[in-house]
Amino acid sequence: MPVREGVNQVRQALRSRSWVIITQVLRELHPTDQAELIKELTPSERQQVFSHLSYEQLAEIVAELHYEERQDVLKELGRDKIPGVLDEMSSDDVVDLLRELETEQARELLDLMGEEEAQDVRELLIYPEQTAGALMTTEYVALPHQLSARETIEALRVISPDAEMIYYVYVIDEQERLVGVVSLRDLIVAKPTTPLHEVMRKKVISVSAGMDQEEVALLLDKYDFLALPVVDEEDHLLGIVTVDDVLDVITEETTEDFIKMAAIHGMEDLALSPKEAAMHRLPWLVFLLVAGFLTGGIITRFEDTLQSATTLAAFIPVIADMAGNTGTQSLAVAVRSMALNRFVGKEVLGLLRQEVRIGLIIGTVCGVLVALLASLQHGNPFLGFVVGVSMWATLIISTMLGALMPALFNALGVDPAVASGPFITTVNDIVGLGIYFTLATKFLAYLR
Repeated sequence: MPVREGVNQVRQALRSRSWVIITQVLRELHPTDQAELIKELTPSERQQVFSHLSYEQLAEIVAELHYEERQDVLKELGRDKIPGVLDEMSSDDVVDLLRELETEQARELLDLMGEEEAQDVRELLIYPEQTAGALMTTEYVALPHQLSARETIEALRVISPDAEMIYYVYVIDEQERLVGVVSLRDLIVAKPTTPLHEVMRKKVISVSAGMDQEEVALLLDKYDFLALPVVDEEDHLLGIVTVDDVLDVITEETTEDFIKMAAIHGMEDLALSPKEAAMHRLPWLVFLLVAGFLTGGIITRFEDTLQSATTLAAFIPVIADMAGNTGTQSLAVAVRSMALNRFVGKEVLGLLRQEVRIGLIIGTVCGVLVALLASLQHGNPFLGFVVGVSMWATLIISTMLGALMPALFNALGVDPAVASGPFITTVNDIVGLGIYFTLATKFLAYLR
């Protein structure tokens, strides 16, 4: 059922006070769509709907909402419903929610929770943000290695309602150390009497609680796992990181890299006042303003050339724009490769060689094309030659600089995603115009 249709049905049901219909409509929707539906309702409509939903349904909806929407919904639920909702949410989702709040407000919500659920959350809150420990959930399935396949399946039937992930059964020894893992598929096809230690895979890929969340995401992506176990130094199982949480991380990290390349603070800017957001953006813009004078200085230096052949001015924006565009494309590839740990050692040289080849092809095609157009438009083949060769050389160098800049900033200890974007455009403008006017000066006698 489309969300819009669901919204209309819920509103009709509210007018006729048909609470059963509301429950049926929501039951037909995925929790993500339920959250979308709830966002479309007014606060008054939401409160009426909330009063007829179970804590479990409310928990699923709250977990799917974004920060500001989540805060609004919690206020509308009131203190009488919040404890039940938080207790039904998975521990890692509660941790995410509490980290968004002020310390005092988070403490108040934590005190409202059941003792056992609150303790699980407190154990996760001790881990730094953006680590495996902060990302993991403690709602997993871990069973002794001596259980048979039949006993394990029976145990899963009992445990599954409280576990976030049942597709993997983690096998532990008498000291509760992780010794293996069994997929649900392997468990089902095994003979009922086969003990877990004969079915399990003993070489378990695990992560430490302090591992960066982006590294965890890369491991899950590399091995196509649905979850990764988190262990301490003695291999005691602490929790698991599930693929759904990692998808959020990948989106978050990718967005973060690209908004940094634009020299802004992304979603953070939306939560700031216009003055604060402007102060966040100004430093790089001031830098670009000053750097822009260098570009202007090049034009001033070649003012005599420009006055002698005014037609040259028509191609300044073409050269500058193409230099910036190709450099930014190459930069995006390099920054993303660095984020995926594919930009180290020999791979740096490999990427540089690849980008230079790409720049050579792009430069040749665009150079020939702009040379022909300039020659035909102005009836001067020498002008076409100057513009074409300038374009060719500029695009090759711009592509190479775009790939090289992130590695350079990384070596200097500067975040490549933040610094490279604004810097590459200005540098390529300077390089492109420098090449263009130098070549034009050499052939000035043929351009008048």
